[in-house]
Amino acid sequence: MLKTIRNAWTIPDLRKKILFTFLIVLVFRIGSVIPVPFLDMTALSNLMAPLSDINNGASSSMLGYLNTLSGGAFSNATLFAMGVTPYINSSIIMQLLTVAIPPLERMSKEGEVGRKKIGKITRYVTVLLGLIQGGAYFFYLYQKNVTTYSEGFDLVYSGIIIVLAFTAGTALMMWMGEQINQYGIGNGISILLFAGIIARFPYTISVLGQYLDAAAQGSSQFYVLVPLWVVVFLAVVWVITFMQDSERKIPIQYAKRVVGRKMYGGQSSHLPIKVALGGVLPIIFASSILSIPSTIKMFWNPTSGFWNSFFNAFSTEGWLYMLLYFIFIIAFAYFYTTIQYNPIEMANNLKQNNGTIPGIRPGQPTVEFISKILSRITLIGSLFLALIALLPLIYAAATDMRGLSMGGTSVIIIVGVALETSKQLESQMMMRHYKGFLD
Repeated sequence: MLKTIRNAWTIPDLRKKILFTFLIVLVFRIGSVIPVPFLDMTALSNLMAPLSDINNGASSSMLGYLNTLSGGAFSNATLFAMGVTPYINSSIIMQLLTVAIPPLERMSKEGEVGRKKIGKITRYVTVLLGLIQGGAYFFYLYQKNVTTYSEGFDLVYSGIIIVLAFTAGTALMMWMGEQINQYGIGNGISILLFAGIIARFPYTISVLGQYLDAAAQGSSQFYVLVPLWVVVFLAVVWVITFMQDSERKIPIQYAKRVVGRKMYGGQSSHLPIKVALGGVLPIIFASSILSIPSTIKMFWNPTSGFWNSFFNAFSTEGWLYMLLYFIFIIAFAYFYTTIQYNPIEMANNLKQNNGTIPGIRPGQPTVEFISKILSRITLIGSLFLALIALLPLIYAAATDMRGLSMGGTSVIIIVGVALETSKQLESQMMMRHYKGFLD
């Protein structure tokens, strides 16, 4: 990837795109350290201390999840505290609604015009979700006595300003992502998400340093566990890189047909199906649902009784959480594949273009064959995602190394965005270096 960036830097047009992308990322990081007004920063620091405590499991809650995706901006209640989560949630909601609501489904099939309409609706939903999420965060801060004002008109005024600041930050991040799409390199929202996660690297290194300090004070097992964690991390990166590029190629044979005096078709091709069909979305779905009990516990915090035992059962160190995590990832992977890939439509498209799968008759047999391939590929991909997602949890439970922010979701996002951006750079360089017969 570094070689690709170095080669792209020599092309003036691509150099401008890379610099523009870095400029947007710089603005994002600056906004991530600007706190919203009317908050007691000392009280906020004490409140969010569990998110930075290596002995605390708070990072498994929704708050810890948001803090990781925002690059630490959430725990500091900054302008970009909401991160790109509202946009991601909005996109997921629109994908589900496109399948469930016929008018939206017809709109999605109208080509570029339909995609623009759905994109416009997605932006409105993003702002609405940012407003709701920002309001919930404000009420949480108010309940924990973090706001400067606690009653009267001052509380109402400061609350409106805080919520609007969070919402404006969400809208601004969405706009910056679209600017990267238009003038920069890569997918804008993915780049900002990548930058936020990478910004947590210094924190992860500091936590590893704390474990090495603990080893120097007598916990000698960390002399082995810390290097082992680095080796496991690099191995996971390699596995994700391999799986991201893996695909199942279904051979396609196109029949010959004569149009006028010309003959078309007759060539062979293939239908590629990626192993990681859903990407990181099944993990996001599963972790979001399983983080609800721990998030409720942070708001309610029962100390004894049934509810305390119930919430403790969903700790990331427990077998129940890991078992449900495994099941939910596989279930959501199949669900996402079902709504995104329609074997009947794929078979009809092949039939309309005079394409057939060798040895498989057109029509229902082709539908059944594609369905079988999708089912098997989804199983392999979902097991891969479940393994990557559970490995950090198992390692933390087995070695007592907690507080490391590089979970399975973060690593998959980092590797996926890096590969996608690298491929875009390579394709743009190839397009600019191509010489036709008119050159």
